[in-house]
Amino acid sequence: MSEAVTHSSAVPLRLGLIGSPNAGKTTIFNALTGLRARVGNFPGVTVEKREGSVHLDGRSMVAIDLPGTYSLDPISPDEAVVTQVLQGEMADVPAPDALVVVADACSLERSLLLIGQVLRRSEPTCLVLTMVDELKARGGRIDLARLADALGIPVVGVVGHRGLGLDRLRALLGRPEGWERPPVQPPVEAVERAAWAESIVEHVIHERPEHHRISEQIDRVVLHPVLGMLLFATVMITFFQLIFAWATPAMDLIDEGIAWAAAYTRGVLPVGLLADFVADGLIAGVGAVLIFLPQIVLLFSLLYLLEDVGYMARAAFVVDRAMGRVGLEGRSFVALLSSYACAVPGIMATRTIPSPRDRLVTILVAPLMTCSARLPVYALLIGAFVPATKVLGPIGLQGLVLLALYLLAPLIAMLVAGVLKRSILQSDGLPFTLELPSYRLPTLQLWLSQVWKSASAFLRRAGTIILVASIVLWALLTFPRATPPPDMSPTQAASYALEHSVAGQAGKAIEPLIAPLGFDWKIGVGLVASLAAREIIVSTLAQMYASADEDTSLRSAIRADTDPETGRRVFTPATVAALLIFYVFALQCTSTLAAMARETNSWRWPIFAFSYMLILAYGMGFLTYRFVSALGGGA
Repeated sequence: MSEAVTHSSAVPLRLGLIGSPNAGKTTIFNALTGLRARVGNFPGVTVEKREGSVHLDGRSMVAIDLPGTYSLDPISPDEAVVTQVLQGEMADVPAPDALVVVADACSLERSLLLIGQVLRRSEPTCLVLTMVDELKARGGRIDLARLADALGIPVVGVVGHRGLGLDRLRALLGRPEGWERPPVQPPVEAVERAAWAESIVEHVIHERPEHHRISEQIDRVVLHPVLGMLLFATVMITFFQLIFAWATPAMDLIDEGIAWAAAYTRGVLPVGLLADFVADGLIAGVGAVLIFLPQIVLLFSLLYLLEDVGYMARAAFVVDRAMGRVGLEGRSFVALLSSYACAVPGIMATRTIPSPRDRLVTILVAPLMTCSARLPVYALLIGAFVPATKVLGPIGLQGLVLLALYLLAPLIAMLVAGVLKRSILQSDGLPFTLELPSYRLPTLQLWLSQVWKSASAFLRRAGTIILVASIVLWALLTFPRATPPPDMSPTQAASYALEHSVAGQAGKAIEPLIAPLGFDWKIGVGLVASLAAREIIVSTLAQMYASADEDTSLRSAIRADTDPETGRRVFTPATVAALLIFYVFALQCTSTLAAMARETNSWRWPIFAFSYMLILAYGMGFLTYRFVSALGGGA
C-alpha cells in the first residue's frame, strides 16, 4: 500500500526539483519562487543548488533547484551535488521531503531513464512535463492520465516560460498530502530499465513528435563542419560590429552628461578639495566606466538572444571538433563560453566536466576568455585610436579590431590547454553528449530580465568596487599636496602634482619594469589599480587626465597626452597595441582568483594561473610593442 506525504505544517516542506539539463527546471523554480535565477539552453548554467521560498494555500515550502543530471549515478561534480542533496549528505542541508521531476515532453523517452531511478527511491514524487506546446506543434500527443497511472505519480503538463499550466502545478504542490509514494518499481539494471521506458512510451504516447523539418534544414547548415564554422564566423563579425555601431550614440550622450555633471559640480562647489573629490574622484572615476554601459547591454542582449534561440548549444558541437584536437571537449566550451560574461560563473560551470584533470585545465584557461570587464578597456582604446572607417561594406575597422581581440584569447587558451594536456595534466577524454534544444524565440519578458540582471550587476560593480577604488585612487593621486614651481603652466602644474602624489611615486617606481612595453608611470598606476577589477584602469586614467584638463574627454585627453620632457606622445600606436594585448592575457581580477581557489581547494593553482598569464601578458605585450614600433608606430 502506498504511503502519503506526512509532514508537520509548522516546518516548510522541501521540494527538490530534479531533471536533465535544459528540461526547464530553473524556469519552473523561478515561476514558483518569484526569483530570477538564470536559465539557459545548455548544461552548466545551474551547477549548484538554489533554494527559494514558496507559499501555496497558506503553507510555506522551500523549492530546491538542483543541477541538471541524466542519471543518479554521478560522473561529474555537479551531478554529485544532486545525489548528495537527495541522500541528505550535504552539511546543514536537509534532504527533500518530496521530489518534483521536470522533463521535456518532446524527449520523454530519454527522461524516463532518470524518472525510473527517481521512482526506485520510493519517495513522494510528481512529474512536470515542460514544453507541451512544442510537443503539440510537432504533432506529438501524450496521454497524461495514462502516464500518471503507469508511473503511479501525479503528472502535470506546463509551458513554463509562458505560464501555461502553472496554476495546476501550484494546486498540486499546495496539496502535498495527496501525494503518494510511487508503487511502481522500475528495474535496476540499465538494459531492463530502457525496455521499461520503451513500454511506457508505447502505452502513453499516441503520436510521437516529428522532427521539425525546418529545424532539421537549419541544422544541416549550423552543424556542418565547414558551413557551421563559416556561419559561426559571420555571427561573431556581426556581433561585434553591432556592439560598436549601435552603442556609440548612447555612449556619447552619457559622456556629455558626465562632463556636464562634473562642470556643474565645480560651478556650485567652492574651489578646493571637495570640488576636486566630487568632480574628479566620484564623477570622473565612476562615470568613465558607466560610459560603456550601452556596450555592456548590447553585449548581453545579443549573447542571451543567441543562447535562448538555441544557437549556442549548437555552437558547442561545432567548436567541439576543434577543441578535441587539444584534448578538451564540448563541456569545456560551455564553461569557456560562460567566461565571456565573467570568469567566475565560467569556472563554476566546469563542475559539469567529469574528468578532474580536464576540469582543472578548463579552470586554468577560463580567465583568458574576454570577460565583460575587459570591454571598457578595449572600447576606450579602440574608440580613441582606431578610426571609425569602413573596411568592406558595413563592416567597420573598430568592430574588426574588437573581434580580433575576442578571438585571440580563445586561440591562445587552446594552445595553453594543449600544452597542459600534453604535460602536467594528461588525461583520457570522455564522450561529449548534449541535447540540442528546439529553436524558439524567448519571451520578451525573459530576454529583458536576463539582460537587466547582467546590466544591473555591472551597475552594482560600478557602485561598489569601482566607487570604492575611485575614492581610494583619488586620495592616492591627490596626496601629498606637492607645490609646483611658480613658472609652470596649469597643465604642467597638474602633472607635477600627480607625479609627486603617492600613486605617482608608485608609478614612477615601477616605470622601469614596464618601459620595455612602452608604458609610462600613468599606465603603471592603472595596471596596479586594476588588480581589483580590470576596468578600473579606465577610472584611474579618467581621474589623472581630469586633473590635468577637466574640459577634455578622456579619449581626447589620452590622444593628446605628451611627455613633458621629450614632447613624444604617451599613447603611440605601439603603446596602445601593447596595452590591448597585455589586457588580453593578464589575470587582473581578484574575484577570479578567489573562485579558482574555491573550486580547486588550493591557492597553488590560482598562483600558477596568475603567474603564467602575467608572463604571457608581458611577453606578448613586449613583442607587440617592438613589432608595431618597427613598422613605424612607435612615435
